[in-house]
Amino acid sequence: MSSLQAFGHTVLAWIWLDVALVVLHQDATVSIASNQGKLRATAYFYHYELPKIGAWLQVVKTADLTCAQMGEDAF
Repeated sequence: MSSLQAFGHTVLAWIWLDVALVVLHQDATVSIASNQGKLRATAYFYHYELPKIGAWLQVVKTADLTCAQMGEDAF
């Protein structure tokens, strides 16, 4: 599950980057309030959400086989 969360957040980071680039292309001075909100939302995601990826991938990196070693009949 951790790798899926990390992948999902990576995809969302790219989407937020696209949003920010479009905003800056259309409104370079960021004078429109809704554009300011989009850039703040992007900054929030990159500051608070994106760093979670490191912890999720650390779980994958340890390669714990607790579930993989269990026989099918145990499920």
